[in-house]
Amino acid sequence: MKTFRTLIPAIILGCLMALAFTGCDVTRQAKRASNLGKCEFRIRQVEHVNLAGIDFDNVKSVKDLNFMDAARVMAGLTGPVFPLTLQVDVEGHNPNNSEAGLNRIEWILFIDDVRMTDGVVEQSIIIPPMGVQTIPVQVNVDLKQVLSGKPANAMINFCSNLAGAGKQPTRFTVKLKPTLFVAGIKITYPGYITVKTEFTAL
Repeated sequence: MKTFRTLIPAIILGCLMALAFTGCDVTRQAKRASNLGKCEFRIRQVEHVNLAGIDFDNVKSVKDLNFMDAARVMAGLTGPVFPLTLQVDVEGHNPNNSEAGLNRIEWILFIDDVRMTDGVVEQSIIIPPMGVQTIPVQVNVDLKQVLSGKPANAMINFCSNLAGAGKQPTRFTVKLKPTLFVAGIKITYPGYITVKTEFTAL
């Protein structure tokens, strides 16, 4: 099966051969696309974690929750919805001596191996030469819906892990599918790449 890295040059060559001319903008797009195949990605950090209206960024243990915070958690556990919002900062590293770029990213978020939600980052992203670029992924999910059908203590354990108090640390995994455009032609990664805290190559 061909990888994204091997597919990009062939697709770009076909695009350029189909054009009657090669303008500067097309050449730049083609170079950015080619460089993307050599980039690596990782989860740099998770921030702005808010669970049931409680800021979890500085919560390291359930002991850090005051009485009102604990009451909100209980209300979330027993209420119709239990909202969780956070931002996953995905960092792209470009080892090339010229820019790499993409136009959109489809993503799927997993926490503790549980599929939480998915979405799309609809923006053009440029990774500078020999540099890094952070791609913020905004997440908004209802834990009641995600953990529906699981044992009652599953949500409590999840919240405990989120606060850093569980037996195992919370594990964040993001699956990404980048898309880019060259001369108006859409090029999408064949399948998803799995990104964790260590750099993962396309």
